[in-house]
Amino acid sequence: MVCEHLSALERELIAAGVEETSRGQAWSENCREWVYFKCVLDLVALRSRFAFGPFVEEHVHRGTHDGTEAGFVCTACKDAVMGRHPDLAGGAPVYR
Repeated sequence: MVCEHLSALERELIAAGVEETSRGQAWSENCREWVYFKCVLDLVALRSRFAFGPFVEEHVHRGTHDGTEAGFVCTACKDAVMGRHPDLAGGAPVYR
């Protein structure tokens, strides 16, 4: 499970039945646990619903060869909850 700063979002996605596609140390030693879900996270709507601290930042990456993602990163704990990049979602549902 991700850190306490992102755990409410993670638990909600799991309870809603959103498919988890990957979990673990993502791409560098600067990441602890990143969990990926098969959906597009509506970052604006989710930020307004969850009491994220100032150290939880939005992260959007549209890679050309190293994957795509969009979600939230806790800069204090190095954990993240990620969904698909909205431009390359492949029909994945939007989670608000």
